[in-house]
Amino acid sequence: MIRLATVFSGIGAPEEALKQLHEDYRIVFACDNGERELKVPYEEIIETTKDMSYEERLEYVDNLYIKTKKENYVKKSYFANHNISEDRWYEDVRFIDGVRYRDQVDILVGGSPCQSFSTYGKKQGFEDTRGTLFFFYANLIKQIRPKVFIYENVPGLKTHDKGNTWKRIKEIFDELDYDIFDAELNASDYGLPQNRLRVFVVGFERCLGVTNYVFPEKIKLQKKSTDYLSKDIPLSYYMGQKGFEWITQREKHYGRSRVNRDIIGCQTANQQFNWTGDFRLEPPNDEMRLDKRIYVGEYNGVECVARKLMPEECLRLMGFENFHIVVNDNNAYRQSGNSIAVPVLKELFKSILARNLF
Repeated sequence: MIRLATVFSGIGAPEEALKQLHEDYRIVFACDNGERELKVPYEEIIETTKDMSYEERLEYVDNLYIKTKKENYVKKSYFANHNISEDRWYEDVRFIDGVRYRDQVDILVGGSPCQSFSTYGKKQGFEDTRGTLFFFYANLIKQIRPKVFIYENVPGLKTHDKGNTWKRIKEIFDELDYDIFDAELNASDYGLPQNRLRVFVVGFERCLGVTNYVFPEKIKLQKKSTDYLSKDIPLSYYMGQKGFEWITQREKHYGRSRVNRDIIGCQTANQQFNWTGDFRLEPPNDEMRLDKRIYVGEYNGVECVARKLMPEECLRLMGFENFHIVVNDNNAYRQSGNSIAVPVLKELFKSILARNLF
């Protein structure tokens, strides 16, 4: 059985990948704050809870999130789709004691937001990143000692701060005594019709002796975006005149909208919001012509109507299968756009598991 832990877990792309591979796995823990922010500084929380037990500190932090009066919609989606109990879920990566999970995790997956290393110092080592979310991810590796970790982020990470951030990250992973391998992988090269380029770092505990890891070979793309679309679309997803003209006129959307692409652009957290992202143009039927909310226009001389992608279509285009949606559309769009492409993770897992390390 594979012992999996994730932080910045989102809606569980690693879990979905292992599920689709029919691998026997157990979720050791998962963590995501659902894009909620605490107004109380980290240092103040540490000072306030310094005499509390670990469990009391976690309860204190949980209550701070409750006081924000904002629901953790990511957690809601995660719990609806994966086998996990409350005691294995964390609201905030900064307060996980990884020592408690020492040698209990085979694979740790996460991708911290790319933020500046505000305490950039002279050592250029692990302690210089203290206070950043990356520090807490790296610290969990140090405490837990997973056999393998996977770190995912945007390509801009490599050029952030003139390349210093990327240099530091690689130095730190090496400092933690892991053999690391990195590559930029595009979802469209692994069976998914989406141009989603991401940086992946795979780290193997040095004692395993993995010095020749090779990233999965590219797979010829055999499907188009239309293969992932639904047949029955509620009329509420079709657009009025303003939306139609926005997504079909480049002088209005300045490249922020795309229509009828066989390979869609990279899904983002704000997709479909303010008509940003990928949309469909379709021939109108009689019901659409009678609906005053729907605009029937022309594009390249052809009469058509425009619509948003439905959340379930976006999730399928991220590689999820039979995902149970329990949040409203706006949250579902964000969760899909923030996820890792499942087919890429499947190929990474296959290449790692083939080494029979656990």
